This record gives sequence, structure tokens and C-alpha cells, in this order.
Amino acid sequence: MEGTPGPPWTEEQHEMNNSLPLCLSYLTHAKTLTSVKQVHANLLKTGFHADRLVAGRLLLHCATALSDSLDYACSLLRHAPDPDVFMCNAVIRGLAESDNPLNAISAFVETRRDFGLPPDSYSFAFALKAAANLRSFRVGIQLHCQALSYGFDSHIFVGTTLISMYGECRCVGLARKVFDEMRQPNIVAWNAVLTACLRGEDVKGASELFNLMTFKNLTSWNVMLAGCMKSGELELARKAFSEMPMKDDVSWSTMIVGFSHTGYFDEAFGHFRELRRVGMTLNEVSLTGVLSACAQAGAFEFGKILHGFLEKAGFLWMVSVNNALLDTYAKCGDIAMARLVFERMPQKRTIVSWTSLLAGLAMHGHGDEAIQLFHEMASTGVMPDGIIFISLLYACSHTGLVKEGCTYFYEMRNVYNIEPSIEHYGCMVDLYGRAGQLWKAYEFACQMPIPANAIIWRTLLGACSFYGNIELAEKVKLKLSELDPYNSGDHILLSNVYAVAGKWKDVAAVRRSMNDLKIQKTPGWSMIEVDKVMYTFLAGVKQDDKIIVEAYEKLKEIILRLRLEGGYAPEVGKVFYDLEEEEKEDSISSHSEKLAVAFGIGRLCKGKKIRVVKNLRICRDCHVMMKLISDVYNVEIVVRDRSRFHSFKDGFCSCRDYW
Repeated sequence: MEGTPGPPWTEEQHEMNNSLPLCLSYLTHAKTLTSVKQVHANLLKTGFHADRLVAGRLLLHCATALSDSLDYACSLLRHAPDPDVFMCNAVIRGLAESDNPLNAISAFVETRRDFGLPPDSYSFAFALKAAANLRSFRVGIQLHCQALSYGFDSHIFVGTTLISMYGECRCVGLARKVFDEMRQPNIVAWNAVLTACLRGEDVKGASELFNLMTFKNLTSWNVMLAGCMKSGELELARKAFSEMPMKDDVSWSTMIVGFSHTGYFDEAFGHFRELRRVGMTLNEVSLTGVLSACAQAGAFEFGKILHGFLEKAGFLWMVSVNNALLDTYAKCGDIAMARLVFERMPQKRTIVSWTSLLAGLAMHGHGDEAIQLFHEMASTGVMPDGIIFISLLYACSHTGLVKEGCTYFYEMRNVYNIEPSIEHYGCMVDLYGRAGQLWKAYEFACQMPIPANAIIWRTLLGACSFYGNIELAEKVKLKLSELDPYNSGDHILLSNVYAVAGKWKDVAAVRRSMNDLKIQKTPGWSMIEVDKVMYTFLAGVKQDDKIIVEAYEKLKEIILRLRLEGGYAPEVGKVFYDLEEEEKEDSISSHSEKLAVAFGIGRLCKGKKIRVVKNLRICRDCHVMMKLISDVYNVEIVVRDRSRFHSFKDGFCSCRDYW
């Protein structure tokens, strides 16, 4: 009867009931697998393991809260006397977010097959998340069909995950179809379909949907920003950023990283300055993003200012920030500072730290030091990976250490069990090619277990051009014509081989071929930092611009002085035969790195090191001229070209003319 008291609680039941919240509290605070097992042992002792609530909470904690207890969660589910769908969903969810999400699909199948439990909306949502992480359209479409049969296709949670899954699989049309069939999509569904469109590079569709949204939250704006940046729609990104009613650290980081990756370094620096001015919280992404911009642009002075700020603001405890700072100094031409950052790192160095410094040593031509660092890393117990071997082989290649390079290539597989990738084989072709062992490089490329790609053949063609081997250059060019017939650099390299040999008819034939195929030569550009501002110079472009005019005027003055004091004579052997001698000299004189250096000599204080970043490989004439400038003007010049650093001082180059 209503109001009749139940049977009296025994003393043992009272004690167990009072212990339940305590057990759950212990479980919440268990941060390691060992502590979870201790809690589980206590539950077994007290009998609480049979309680559905407790068993479910234990399984959920193991599956989702700890990184190393997923196997334990699966074991708990297998040994559960009477598992319910909540427990199964906890395991499916954990597996979906693991390194092997395919196991989540297996767990989803087992929920019905082994336990006889019908899946609910969460089962489908977590399984679809796994399909999205797998980017498996086949699995995703099968789950969609099953969701239809169970009537969950109209469920907002399942529908939103379906949109995300199709987005990850680049099926924008299906994602839009699911969204359009939703009766009342919420803001999460709107953001999911925006993301799907942008994943499939349908920026126009995303913009149309974005304009239709009656309510946009901060995530909506950030999704559009990131999508526009990734698609290279910088104007749309700028517009969206300026219209945002509110910005967070993600918004600012997206702009900084986006401009950095697309080569708009000044805008990346400008947004970072503005971020600091408005007092927005700096995060790891924005800091590494702006340092990446410094590294790519060679903005040494701005990088030094950032270093001081990071030290003062207390950000140098972050390993990723230290790694980015190390990389910045290495790519700005100051390997000594890069090593200092490496040695002062407050936390345990990661494989990225070692790789960054080793890659920096390789770019500067310090092959022996790179090898020494590799052995130092091995002695600390850090296991090398495939990436660090690329840098190690690169270091051997750029310093002529052929024997050592071959040894490390052999040790990769036989000592460290690392299977060589196409990049490692490419390094070996480069190693032989730079050393002048051109036919050995050709044989190596032909005998590779992986088919040589265009990059490998292009590397060998560059070596043929450097050493003037016409016969092999023609063979290699045939290979490239099959793989990448429209690459301008390949035609230029072949024409250079012919030009040096004086085979002007063949040079003309290559030029005609380029014209027939409508192939445009990649323009050379160089950047220099002066008073914390980046200036870019294009080869052969004589614009009516004060900066360009200033650079050309200073360059004329420099060339005249070099002729008188250094005996400079332009190397015109590779310039097309149908130009007059004066035009040939003018063509070579307008190379972008010469303009950048001339501008630097005119603007920078005496004794200041000139640092230039170039997108192409430095030519022989520019290399000779830089050595002369360093001697005659008593200035140190650091040029980072496409493949390495050249430090010119007192008439010599750090590469020892081996590049």
C-alpha cells in the first residue's frame, strides 16, 4: 500500500549504500590504469561491480578518459555478466577515437551478434564517427542504410554525424542531401555541413550556406575562416575575419597560420602584432604559426624579437614552441643560435627537436656535425625514424660524404628496421649525382624497388646540368617527359646543358617545345628583411617602383666596382644564343638574389649580415658574384636557396663550391 514503509535496511546494506558515492568518486579521480585496477578490485570486494550504474561508469572511464586503458575496457565488456547498450556504446566510442577505428565497427557488429542488443542512436553516431575517421565511404554507406532500417536517420545526432562522415569522405552531395532532409537542423548540423562543403573544396556552396544561416556561433565563423584559408581563398578569409562579431584565439591562430602557409608572411606578422595589441590570449598554435612564418621568410630580426618575447612571457616551457624557435634560427641562417636553443630546452627533447637541428646542420653543409648529432641522439635512447634519416642522408649528400651516406642507407633497414621510402631513395640519387657519379645514380634510380618519380629524375637532371653530361641528360629528360611533360624547370635544365656545350640549335629546339606546349618559366624571387620589413624582388622585372629602381641603381654600382676591383666577368654561357652580348649580361644581372643583396648593401648598416631567401637554386654566376661582393665590400652574405645555405665571407662560400 502507498505510504507503507519498506523492509528495514540491514547494517551491511547501509554501509554499501554510503560507500557507493565514494567508489564513484575514486573512479573519477583515477588517472592511470593502475589506479583504475585498484578501484576495480575494491568494487569486486564490496560487490558494487554487479551494479549496472557502477559497471557502466567503470567501463566508460576506461574507454574514454584514459589513453592506455582501452584494452581493459574491452576486457571488462567481454566479461560483463549482463552488458547493456550503454556499456557497448562506451567501447564503440573509445575505439572510434583510437588509432584503429576499424575496431569500433567490429564492436558495433558484436553488439547485435554476441549480446543480442539492438543499437540505439548513440551506437550509430559512434560507429559513423569511426567510419569518418577511417574515411571509409563503403562502411559509412552501410551504416547509413542500417540507420534507415532502424528509423534513426531523422535523429539529429545521427544525422549530424552522417553529414560529418560524408564530409570526411569528400562526398559533398550526399552530405548536403542528409542536411536538406533534416526537419529542424540545429547549429551543430549547420556547422557540420559547412565543414563538409569546405572539406570537399566547395567554397561557393559553403559561402551560400553560411549566408543562409540565421544564427552563427563562433564555431561557424572559425569553420569558414579555416576552410577559406585552406582553399587559398584569402580574400574571403579576410572578409569573414573583418566581419566577425567576436574573435577568439582560434580565429587569430587560423589567420596567422593560414597566411604563413600561403606565403603572405607580412600579413602573418601583422596579425600577430594585432593579436598582441588587442590583448588576446596567445596559444601554442599562434606562436608556432608566427615562428613558422619567420622560418620560411628568413625573417631573422623579427624572429629574434619573438625569442625575447617568448622568454620574457614564459612560453619557452612548451616543447613545440622551442622546436619552432630552433627551426626558425636554423632556416634564418644562424645555426649557432639553433644549437643554443636546442641545448637550453627545459624539457626532454623529442624526435622533432633532434630532427630540426640535424636538418639545420644539413642545410648549412655541416655533414660531420650532423652525423655526430645523430650518434648523440642514439646514445640518449631516442629511436630514429624515417624522417631523421632523410635529413641525415641529405647532410651526407650536400657535403660529399658518399661512403657514409651509403652506410646509413644500409643501416636504415638492417639495423633500425625502417623500410626506405621514395624520399630516401631520392636522397641516394642526389648523393651520387652531386658527387658526379651520374651513371651510378642513373642505375640506382632504374633498379629501385619503388618506381622513380619525377622529383628523383629531376634531381638527376639537375646533376647532369651541373656536370654538363648531355647523353644522360637526354635519357633522363625522356623519363620526365612521360611523368611530368609540362614542368618548366626540366626544359630549362636541359637547355642549360645544351647551352654550356654550345649546342644552340638544341637550345632553340627546347625553347620552341616550351612555346608549343605553352610552358612558362617559373619566375625566380628573393626576399630580404630590412628594418623588420620583408622585401621581395622578382628576376628580370623592371617595375617603375622606388624600391626596384633603388635596387637596380645600387646593383649597377656594385657590378662596376666588381669589374674594376675583383675582375668580375658575367658568365653568359647558359644565356640564349640569339641575344646580343649586352642583353645576355643584362639578363644575368637581373637575377633576383643580386637585386636583393644590392638593396641590402644600400639599406643595411655597415657590418650587418645580409640574409636572402631564394625560391630557386642559385646559379654559377650569382655564386661567383656573391663571393666577390663579400670580399670587395667586406660583408657577410647568407643565401638560402631551394636546397641549402651559402654563407659568403672574405671571398669564399661555406659550400666550398660543392652544391
